[in-house]
Amino acid sequence: MDNLDINFLKDNLKELNIELSETQINMFVKYYELLVEWNSFMNLTAITEWKEVVIKHFIDSLSLVNVIENMTDVSYSVLDIGTGAGFPGIPLKIAFPNLKITLVDSLNKRVKFLNEVINVLGLENIVAIHSRAEDIGHNSMYREQYDIVVSRAVSNLTVLAEYCVPFVKLNGCFIPYKSEKSEEELTNASKALSILGCKYINSVDFDLPSSDIFRCLLVFEKIKNTPNKFPRKAGLPTKDPIC
Repeated sequence: MDNLDINFLKDNLKELNIELSETQINMFVKYYELLVEWNSFMNLTAITEWKEVVIKHFIDSLSLVNVIENMTDVSYSVLDIGTGAGFPGIPLKIAFPNLKITLVDSLNKRVKFLNEVINVLGLENIVAIHSRAEDIGHNSMYREQYDIVVSRAVSNLTVLAEYCVPFVKLNGCFIPYKSEKSEEELTNASKALSILGCKYINSVDFDLPSSDIFRCLLVFEKIKNTPNKFPRKAGLPTKDPIC
């Protein structure tokens, strides 16, 4: 894929004030190549054109810098729930190798892809786990162990919070990526978030560089332990949301 416009990636990274080494840039290129290769025989993403992947996957994932300071200097432990093809976790790991990343996905074939990316790129302090959030959310190895829990999953905030908040340590953050205005979701999820142990801090709205694609990052701080019954067994958070 020698015809890729590498400068397009570099220019959009600059929009986020991120400057990477040539080694890191090459990692993004290799990641893209693996994504396209594996996508030819399994469903990883509907987005495969280079510039679209750069904006909608790579840059979108890295937009976490809009709300978290010192990403380069602090070894935050980050959990990515419902990571799919590795977004946002793998781009964050490539750009900020000091982060300790855990990727969780419910489909084993996607986890095989993630492990291939991790191995080919030689990434360290990153692990991909085949599980559902409902299952490992009660495992003491993972429960309330992470500084930051992120997700780009397209779930309702009330449901997503039940899956994610149990993993956030006290004083840590739950940060869902949203693609639309969030006031109504915030209002509807306020009771659930309080029960789960979080308080709303702020939201950051922006358009992705080189596009008119709207994004919103919501920031919640964990202020108390999540009650032991959460997350509930598979299906219940969706069928019977906390309210």
